[in-house]
Amino acid sequence: MNVNQSAPPVPPFGQPQPVYQGYHQSSYGGQPGSTAPTTSYGAYNGPVPGYQQTSPPGVSRAPPSSEAPPASTAQAPCGQAAYGQFGQGDVQNGPSSTVQMQRFPGSQPFGSVPLTPVVSQPTVLQPYGPPPTSAQVTAQLAGMQISGAVAPALPPVGLGYGSPASLASASGSFPNPGLYGSYPQGQAPPLSQAQGHLGAQPPQRSAPPQASTFTSPASGGPRMPSMTGPFLPGQGFGGPSLSQPNHVSSPPPQALPPGTQMTGPPGPPPPMHSSQQPGYQLQQNGSFGPARGPQPNYGSPYPGAPTFGSQPGPPQPLPPKRLDPDAIPSPIQVIEDDRNNRGSEPFVTGVRGQVPPLVTTNFLVKDQGNASPRYIRCTSYNIPCTSDMAKQAQVPLAAVIKPLARLPPEEVSPYVVDHGESGPLRCNRCKAYMCPFMQFIEGGRRFQCCFCSCINDVPPQYFQHLDHTGKRVDAYDRPELSLGSYEFLATVDYCKNNKFPSPPAFIFMIDVSYNAIRSGLVRLLCEELKSLLDFLPREGGTEESAIRVGFVTYNKVLHFYNVKSSLAQPQMMVVSDVADMFVPLLDGFLVNVSESRAVITSLLDQIPEMFADTRETETVFAPVIQAGMEALKAAECAGKLFLFHTSLPIAEAPGKLKNRDDRKLINTDKEKTLFQPQTGAYQTLAKECVAQGCCVDLFLFPNQYVDVATLSVVPQLTGGSVYKYACFQVENDQERFLSDLRRDVQKVVGFDAVMRVRTSTGIRAVDFFGAFYMSNTTDVELAGLDGDKTVTVEFKHDDRLNEESGALLQCALLYTSCAGQRRLRIHNLALNCCTQLADLYRNCETDTLINYMAKFAYRGVLNSPVKTVRDTLITQCAQILACYRKNCASPSSAGQLILPECMKLLPVYLNCVLKSDVLQPGAEVTTDDRAYVRQLVTSMDVAETNVFFYPRLLPLTKSPIESATEPPAVRASEERLSNGDIYLLENGLNLFLWVGASVQQGVVQSLFNVSSFSQITSGLSILPVLDNPLSKKVRGLIDSLRAQRSRYMKLIVVKQEDKLEMLFKHFLVEDKSLSGGASYVDFLCHMHKEIRQLLS
Repeated sequence: MNVNQSAPPVPPFGQPQPVYQGYHQSSYGGQPGSTAPTTSYGAYNGPVPGYQQTSPPGVSRAPPSSEAPPASTAQAPCGQAAYGQFGQGDVQNGPSSTVQMQRFPGSQPFGSVPLTPVVSQPTVLQPYGPPPTSAQVTAQLAGMQISGAVAPALPPVGLGYGSPASLASASGSFPNPGLYGSYPQGQAPPLSQAQGHLGAQPPQRSAPPQASTFTSPASGGPRMPSMTGPFLPGQGFGGPSLSQPNHVSSPPPQALPPGTQMTGPPGPPPPMHSSQQPGYQLQQNGSFGPARGPQPNYGSPYPGAPTFGSQPGPPQPLPPKRLDPDAIPSPIQVIEDDRNNRGSEPFVTGVRGQVPPLVTTNFLVKDQGNASPRYIRCTSYNIPCTSDMAKQAQVPLAAVIKPLARLPPEEVSPYVVDHGESGPLRCNRCKAYMCPFMQFIEGGRRFQCCFCSCINDVPPQYFQHLDHTGKRVDAYDRPELSLGSYEFLATVDYCKNNKFPSPPAFIFMIDVSYNAIRSGLVRLLCEELKSLLDFLPREGGTEESAIRVGFVTYNKVLHFYNVKSSLAQPQMMVVSDVADMFVPLLDGFLVNVSESRAVITSLLDQIPEMFADTRETETVFAPVIQAGMEALKAAECAGKLFLFHTSLPIAEAPGKLKNRDDRKLINTDKEKTLFQPQTGAYQTLAKECVAQGCCVDLFLFPNQYVDVATLSVVPQLTGGSVYKYACFQVENDQERFLSDLRRDVQKVVGFDAVMRVRTSTGIRAVDFFGAFYMSNTTDVELAGLDGDKTVTVEFKHDDRLNEESGALLQCALLYTSCAGQRRLRIHNLALNCCTQLADLYRNCETDTLINYMAKFAYRGVLNSPVKTVRDTLITQCAQILACYRKNCASPSSAGQLILPECMKLLPVYLNCVLKSDVLQPGAEVTTDDRAYVRQLVTSMDVAETNVFFYPRLLPLTKSPIESATEPPAVRASEERLSNGDIYLLENGLNLFLWVGASVQQGVVQSLFNVSSFSQITSGLSILPVLDNPLSKKVRGLIDSLRAQRSRYMKLIVVKQEDKLEMLFKHFLVEDKSLSGGASYVDFLCHMHKEIRQLLS
């Protein structure tokens, strides 16, 4: 058959099928085939007679194995996980030998379920026309059963073609209906993407091994026109939908009579095809748009591909159809498309309301009047003109702001503008700073504020003439008139007590109790500090850092050290009255490193020896912070405390805590107390720290519960960070700890900062999320702010907006630099406003939306039961999508799931948030882990939440060894794993190297320097340094992944079917999780049900 010929959009099972050459079908439809040649393949799902098969290029095949891997219940050893020990509490999504699979007879009545119409659809970015266009995608859910009953699914890829008699289904249907309960038959949303021309494809089969390639429309080959073919009685099909670039849809199901199973249609089997002609390869598709061939970075797209062309055997019943995972929106495909479409050109910020490339795309930014997306990202770049419209859409209007974000080397840091003693020019009424959107009038003598419309005089020293367009002739010479981001030097009026600040100080406060000494932590830390003090942050170009340092050790009492340069040896002073903390010395406590180098080195040598024989196990905590803050107050400077702490502070002192860890509270109304601090003392202490500009970074090394929820209050409210190393062991964890410490000490920080976000008339900032303190409703106060922290701001309408003038945001951050200079950093952003909902939905950014929703939910667990928080998220998501469906999509049947193009990943990402440890913990997730992750996510940027909630899974042996680029990722599902391959998985905190059981011996030798899979050490955290291309490539890739993240990711090597595999599977987020989280497929069905309920 000529591929350019029209193909029927549905498989008309009743009639003879067109002959696709080389495409053999064995006993399909329940009757023996007639002309299949004799081959070495066994019947589908039958025994495997001496099966040897070579894979076509790009499709990896697992060797046969009918054995289910043992579901181990062993717990991960302490310290294995980078955060928390999940042990067994994770995802077992593949085989389980306890559930017997049922077969349904192939001759049951088909129930009038329409088969899927096919809509073909390009995924390239299309220029949007005026109508609310939409990319309609259709999925073959017709005939699929998503319910609580056990339905046979195809065996996972890693299991080859063995008998599936003992396999649980891989994801469409589970014995346990899970969180969302069962999905009634006939209501499953037929949810497929435009799966270009699957007309002649039997459902749920992957490409036959012997098929030759076929160029799909996506890759530029000839395009097959779609055509309607004859239908079965009872099938309703109104012709293929029009191709619309803004949404994805699916055909309506029809309800089945109760008890009807959806199986193959009755009727004669299709004829077998001749084997002499070239084959026709089935199309797979990772996203919306025309069909793609099997994608080079995917393993077998479906578990256990059918063995077409086997010997005719006894009639085999047809397994019920499962929703095709390749037919639903793929994060990998969306990311790949954005990289291809937008990664090559610089993003120029001159145009108002432009949606930037995704955070996963590498792109250059050219600032031409709006702040770079590295500083500000919005949930939507086109906001509704009225509050009624905003309420109708339910899309949160929020900006994720990262004021001190680090830029790549090829981009220029914000220019510093010095206006001398007069200081920066501002609006007299709303105090907004001069920016490119201010309008100069009356020949340049006055300007109209773009935020509040007040008319202000231009000071004589700032006056400049206007050109014929009304622009100042010096506009391009002044950063504040031409750029979106810039800095002003602040005058003394912007300083505390009207005097310029002193350079900040760093105080290292080291726990020297028994646990800290015994683990080797104190010795390791003191050794590292000797060299690390040479790398304190400094202003560009200066010889040495202006930052002074001090040292405190503590257990039940505090020891202060005098390290004045004139002393021969350091002096120790002990403060045992921890209830009334004071600093016993002023002179000699905070010193310049280069002046006191010898005394500091001597002290760091002595500390591990002094406390080597300690038996003191109790520690204090609040008095330590109090002491550091008092020392900064006495020195009249801002600064940062680095606290290294090991245990729950149970010694008699202010801030004493008790062990209140209680897993019985999970899923009760009192669960929220686990996230709340035990005592109000730490909030009061944090407030005093913020007033002094004292930021706290906390490094925790717990062997058991330490109440992270309470200990992290001060770091959280002062803009600091928390690092946690459970069950710290020097040999396993030193690289991670030292890397985090070096980075934390060296990073550029703004101290004693205040941030305010101003908006143009019509909207205002109403809510803030992040690590900071607020004493009023407008000022975000940060004792410290570094380049990794974000502040998320939500806006609401207080008036009508104007489509012509749009909406403006200005973020102003006043801070003290590392050299003690007071500065103002300004970021400006102009957004469009719309009166049509379609314009809102066309300009949203899902990654930013998920960042906001996660932070909103993670704050919600402090005050509401977790179930309420989860339900709120699901409802809001359903309302957003239902509003789009109702107001923007072209008319179609209620059975179709229609998603806006730029929000098609909202369900998969939201499901990842709902399944996260904070909102749905597995049995092995500790209370401390949940509190730790909760406060981490609160100040993450959009790129960090993106990879945290949807981890990257990279196959390592698919791409050529000599290729320098990162291998293309695959979807985070067990179905994508091939047991002949090796994969890296990263989520910004964890890094796993998964090794399949059938990896070639040469690969094992090249990477691990052992001769077989069985000799690889499970849980290994460092790869041997070997001189071969594969070893160099994998180690280089690991280094480059670590360089992209703000925290060091410890490597854990996981062998297939090993007890650690449970921990690894926890991060395969498209699968059902052991803690009850839905699979992506199930959640999509649930979302569709919610949307239909809202629409009806």
